[in-house]
Amino acid sequence: MRRSAPRPLSIAVEALARTVAPVTPLARVQAAWAEAVGEAVAENATPLRLRDGVLTVACRQAVWAQELALMAPELAGALNRALGEELVTEIRTTATTR
Repeated sequence: MRRSAPRPLSIAVEALARTVAPVTPLARVQAAWAEAVGEAVAENATPLRLRDGVLTVACRQAVWAQELALMAPELAGALNRALGEELVTEIRTTATTR
């Protein structure tokens, strides 16, 4: 019996992460966040909590909080499309200092 070529370790780590990661709605939003909203937004904003469809997002600066508040309907739509269901009905933003 011949062995196939070694598989990258990342495949095993990703499979393990899927089995131990929490399956909460917030965890799903956080996992889809960067792909759904884009790199620039993801670098400056982080989903903090999701309650009754309201997603609270912490932004690095007030200007990002304002920008995301204006983009909220589009961002919610992009997230829901990425998730395959409507989990986010509203996005609220808050500015944090890091």
